[in-house]
Amino acid sequence: MKKVDFNEDWSFRKVGAEGAAAVTLPHDAMLHEKRAPGNPSGAAGAYFEGGAYEYEKRFEVPLEWREKHIVFQFEGIYQTAVVYLNGQEAGRVYNGYNVTEITADPYLTYGEMNCIRVEVDNQNQPNSRWYSGAGIYRPVWLYVQERSGIELYGVRIKTVSYEPAKIEVSVTGKSGTPVITIMDGEKTVAKKRGQCVVIDVPDAVLWSDENPHLYQCKVELYENDKVLDTYAESFGIRMLEWSPRGLFVNGKETLLRGGCLHHDNGLLGACSYKEAEWRKIRIMKECGFNAVRSSHNICPPALLEACDEIGMYVIDETWDMWYRHKSKYDYAEFFREHYKDDIQTMVNKDYNHPSVIFYSIGNEVSEPASEEGLTIEKEMADYIHTLDDTRAVTSGFNLMILANAAKGQEMYDGEGGLNADSASEGMDMSKMDSTMFNQMTQQIGIGMNHSADSDEADRAVTPALELLDIAGYNYASGRYPLEGEKHPERIIYGSETFPHDIYSNWSMVKKYPYLIGDFMWTAWDYLGEAGVGTWSAHPDAMGFNNPYPWLLGGAGVINILGDPDGEAFYAKTVWGLSKKPVIAVRPVTMPDEKTIKSAWRGTNAFPSWSWKDCDGARAFVEVYASADSAELRINGVIKEKKKIEAYKAVFETVYEPGSVEVIVYDVDGNEAGRTRLDSAGGEITVRIEPETEIVSGGLTYINIDMCGENGIVECNADEPLEVTVEGGTLLAFGSANPRNEESYLAGRHTTYYGRAQAIVRTGDAEELKITVESRQGVIEKKFAIAAE
Repeated sequence: MKKVDFNEDWSFRKVGAEGAAAVTLPHDAMLHEKRAPGNPSGAAGAYFEGGAYEYEKRFEVPLEWREKHIVFQFEGIYQTAVVYLNGQEAGRVYNGYNVTEITADPYLTYGEMNCIRVEVDNQNQPNSRWYSGAGIYRPVWLYVQERSGIELYGVRIKTVSYEPAKIEVSVTGKSGTPVITIMDGEKTVAKKRGQCVVIDVPDAVLWSDENPHLYQCKVELYENDKVLDTYAESFGIRMLEWSPRGLFVNGKETLLRGGCLHHDNGLLGACSYKEAEWRKIRIMKECGFNAVRSSHNICPPALLEACDEIGMYVIDETWDMWYRHKSKYDYAEFFREHYKDDIQTMVNKDYNHPSVIFYSIGNEVSEPASEEGLTIEKEMADYIHTLDDTRAVTSGFNLMILANAAKGQEMYDGEGGLNADSASEGMDMSKMDSTMFNQMTQQIGIGMNHSADSDEADRAVTPALELLDIAGYNYASGRYPLEGEKHPERIIYGSETFPHDIYSNWSMVKKYPYLIGDFMWTAWDYLGEAGVGTWSAHPDAMGFNNPYPWLLGGAGVINILGDPDGEAFYAKTVWGLSKKPVIAVRPVTMPDEKTIKSAWRGTNAFPSWSWKDCDGARAFVEVYASADSAELRINGVIKEKKKIEAYKAVFETVYEPGSVEVIVYDVDGNEAGRTRLDSAGGEITVRIEPETEIVSGGLTYINIDMCGENGIVECNADEPLEVTVEGGTLLAFGSANPRNEESYLAGRHTTYYGRAQAIVRTGDAEELKITVESRQGVIEKKFAIAAE
């Protein structure tokens, strides 16, 4: 079997527009659309316009392929699509987040040029509760297979035991005898012949988040002593067990330090590049996460590959809705006809990835409050068990939504709208000030966590929860202490929680064996759901769907540039993974009394003590540490000493440029650690710095920041910048500003808190040159591109 990269040399045009452009996939057509206040995608879709698009590519089909089986694999096309080969319809796409395989054999002309055309329809808006992207936004592959050879997904690897290590390898093909070789790097560790065999792996290194060791399974399919076909697959030796005693990976109890993750890649829009997915997982791992929940759609293969290699557990999730619409034109229209196909495709994709531990069959759906919904839920759970008996079936249930639906109080009207009596968006904000709004949002958060604590709610949600192997609770932490007595056989986790609740939630995770983890909303910021998680001084932030020009959700503890904020550092401290205290400062430029605060955020602090022209302003300094007390010093002068409670101390002080230092002490008064932040010094200029030391082929992330002569970023010296590139292609340039009208594709953007970022795709050039034009003039920097 041969896998061919099919992402170059496409032409693209918007239907109704003149001309076509050459593009390399992945390509997010929606990111190229105009944003406007009246666009029907609304706050959910970040006010982008919808559209219909055509992608076309001409390619040669060799004569020798006449005896082969040819398959096109599209990892993701949004929203729906029709694929044509040489003018004939070859297949359709209904689920914009799932892999689709198109059999090409009946439509190809051999020994000649052929044409593939993909018509994509994303016109009907709104069709999502977040920014979806559009077009062929994930990679495309061409598989050249032997007709009697190994089938796509035809090699399945299953851990039978870990002490001693045994794996089962099954091979699906139409003929021949498989010879299976297990490799550890360049070393052969086992070999066996057969269609379905159990193989001993001596002295095996087991896969886990702490030690993500991967083997490779090579399969050669023999027929009459001749190799008919070959196949190779990476895998890890990993076995899952779960019970009310906890979740065990290879016999070791494992607590999930989780984060929910939307599918977009920030400045790149919905485009799924391998390097972008790997970077996202790497940064999450550095922040202390060991698990992700794909929210709320089937995640791309590249993300799973990153999780396998880096060591990150995955909950792969199917849909945000079943057959009741949450958005007017969402997938509910296709659900009944295609949900089993979706499940089978997801399991095929995920089966050999050790990182995948659960399959989630939905997010905050209300259908299981009805008999029809329960019937479908059971069918889905049973079907997954027949396809894969090694992983748990779960779902992210919002118990408040489910319990209310059981009483006939649906949150969504089923046609894509919110019922008036359940929609917080319907509240009149015009008479509120920031204090009133902040009090209301705080009560909303507390109310959600305890809204399903009652016996009545318990009776309503229990039928749905009992159909799952492991139950995911969205915003229902009040239930955690109750379940051990009420439901001693139930295993649960926080599938969606408020980041600032991490101390209380994690305390319960450690206390109750049946509570196996916590997944905060969200680990990484995202496009759409505009403003739902921001702290802002803008008056139009006083709402839950903020008006144009709001762009980002703002709920991520890591912003779209990949910078962790105070909530990320606090979580890492609570998890016991920080070696020294951390200082985070709320923006000194944002007066606390005027700050409008979201329920999905506990602080907007981040590590910086560089606020030009803010001398004498009130400053809030947050300290996260595993210690007894903390002492605050500014420019060497002791300002205050405080007790640390729940791993946190907050100091109210006055900003002075220079340095802020915190020393923490243990219960006996001994120093237990110290941390210091300094202000930018000297002239503020643009600094151009790649994120990695070596610039190599593929995607390169380049930080373009406003810095002092000492290399420290200045947060209060933002200005517009213009970037051009030689030796590569500028894919995106932008900042983490959640409210702006600038495009990521124009090469012009204003820094935000002193930071911006360019993402460049390099090709065959030996040198990359970045030119930045600012108010101060033009700066150039060159970087050698390392050969692969």
